[in-house]
Amino acid sequence: MYSTFVRLADSATTKHLDLRQASVALYPPIPLYRKLLRAHRRLPIEMRSLGDDYVKAEFRRHREITNPVHIMGFLTQWKMYFDELPRDPSDSRSFKKLDPTVYEKMSAEQLGQLYEFMHATKEIWKPLDGE
Repeated sequence: MYSTFVRLADSATTKHLDLRQASVALYPPIPLYRKLLRAHRRLPIEMRSLGDDYVKAEFRRHREITNPVHIMGFLTQWKMYFDELPRDPSDSRSFKKLDPTVYEKMSAEQLGQLYEFMHATKEIWKPLDGE
């Protein structure tokens, strides 16, 4: 049964995902949700509102999930996002590009959402004409 979980819980990263190690590092859903919203407080207001809305919508969508593999994957990805959030958002070097292997594992729907997200963020961060 353990090998089934490992096979089904394919990691979206290039690192091997050890389920025992991941479960130790994971937060329960409610504390993780709160930590994410608190971490967004350090972001600029436009990024904060976009991030808060997205976190709230995703956690709401996944509220009724009962499959432990899906829950583990969901919490793992949000924990990885939490770990990648910059401690100092004014430092542009703290943001990193998405790993190319992640693109390969995305479904067409996920790629569409990413494309829409890219355009939504470009609208927010348009440079002013005077600068």
